Amino acid sequence: MVGQEKINIEVMEKVILFILWFLAPFYLFAKEIENPNIVIFFADDLGYGDLGCYGNQLHKTPNIDALAREGIKFTSFYVTSGVCTPSRASLLTGCYPRRVDMDVNERTESQTGRQVLFPNSPKGLNVDEITIAEVLKEAGYKTACIGKWHLGDQKQFLPRNQGFDYYFGLPYSNDMGSKQIPLPLLENNEVIDDSVDQSYLTQRYTSKALEFIKENQRDPFFLYMPYAMPHRPQFASKNFMGKSSNGIYGDAVEELDWSVGEIVKLLVGLNLEQNTLIIFLSDNGAAPRYGGSNLPLSGWKGSTLEGAQRVPCIIKWPQVVPPQMTVKTLITSMDFLPTFAKIIGVKLPPNRIDGHNILSILSNPKKAKSPYKAFYYYQKEQLQAVRYKNWKLHLPLDSTYKSIHYAGFIPGKDLQLFNLDRDMGETSDVAKEYPWIVKKMLKLSDKMMKDLGTLGVKPKNQRKAGMVSDPRPLLKVDNNN
Repeated sequence: MVGQEKINIEVMEKVILFILWFLAPFYLFAKEIENPNIVIFFADDLGYGDLGCYGNQLHKTPNIDALAREGIKFTSFYVTSGVCTPSRASLLTGCYPRRVDMDVNERTESQTGRQVLFPNSPKGLNVDEITIAEVLKEAGYKTACIGKWHLGDQKQFLPRNQGFDYYFGLPYSNDMGSKQIPLPLLENNEVIDDSVDQSYLTQRYTSKALEFIKENQRDPFFLYMPYAMPHRPQFASKNFMGKSSNGIYGDAVEELDWSVGEIVKLLVGLNLEQNTLIIFLSDNGAAPRYGGSNLPLSGWKGSTLEGAQRVPCIIKWPQVVPPQMTVKTLITSMDFLPTFAKIIGVKLPPNRIDGHNILSILSNPKKAKSPYKAFYYYQKEQLQAVRYKNWKLHLPLDSTYKSIHYAGFIPGKDLQLFNLDRDMGETSDVAKEYPWIVKKMLKLSDKMMKDLGTLGVKPKNQRKAGMVSDPRPLLKVDNNN
């Protein structure tokens, strides 16, 4: 009897050890997921085909390629616009730009408006919107935005009023300086330089990022790095000038890769890398005439073709994300806010955002399933295309948008359907072969038009952007006078 009891105890011990071994990863996951550091690298106008890990053979991008080997490379990742301001609004708010009224700049009744904000604009991201930085700051994170903002240059719209503890960078695109309003470099809310040498801009951003990490290594931190490059005009420091095989564009891209490498190197040195969630992506596709590549996708920055809104995206998080994964599941930049909120245990207000929590995709990419029933491509106020599963439907367009959509556009032309799994380049229209798919997708587009409107149809569920009545340019104050 005693022998039987001993056997039972041994069996029970083995069972307990097995259970502990089985549950250990889940315990570690729960432990590590509490408050990871978060770093978002956000390139400007970097194309789908501009990185080595996405097939580029001209640019040397070993540090970014290493992130892809050590994490997930997404091949159907979308931003919500082919240009800067609307795309950035979506990343920070988790909403379509049309939802937060950042799809166009200020406009009159007789104008359709332009898509991006310009210097001294009265418009900006409403301070009542909930941003990633605000959500994380409420949870005890230190937050910094280092780089291009482009969501309003009036002081009430600047990063310090949108949840960021620290800001260093340009308030809008690097091509927007003029004699009247020189290109200003800001630290927090003050202009510290109005004659910026852009050759060293990437280096200066990198230096500030390293300082921020060192100063906040004992707290969870959020570092948002929206680089100025490789947006035109491209620049590179003397260490990278003339070193690439693709002119100044390639030089700028390779310096971005260096910057990513320096920041990752510091995270490793401070023993922070294992619990840091790193994301690398671009705000929209490249303009190929300036050196970038969106291949094998069609189109260019500013359109609603794939090359404008499908961008490279890499996510690394050693304790959670398995390495060496390529995922073709459709996710978007709107998904970061709800995912971060889930990670840190914050509940967002219901029915406010368009993005989805993708934590399950990050932790188990082999079983990834897109949370989107449909994804919508807006160009300014107009809904121009819709994606459903592997299908993309281009809608007939008003002639106002002839020059922006794509070269073959003809006003009144029939809609077009493409199977993106077989035809990433959108070359073979199969609308006549799949009329039932077209019918379903038209219903999806009608639903969206009722929600956020389209050209000539007012949005039903749009929140207003912020506006000021007396915009004033950002100018350097002469403290000697």
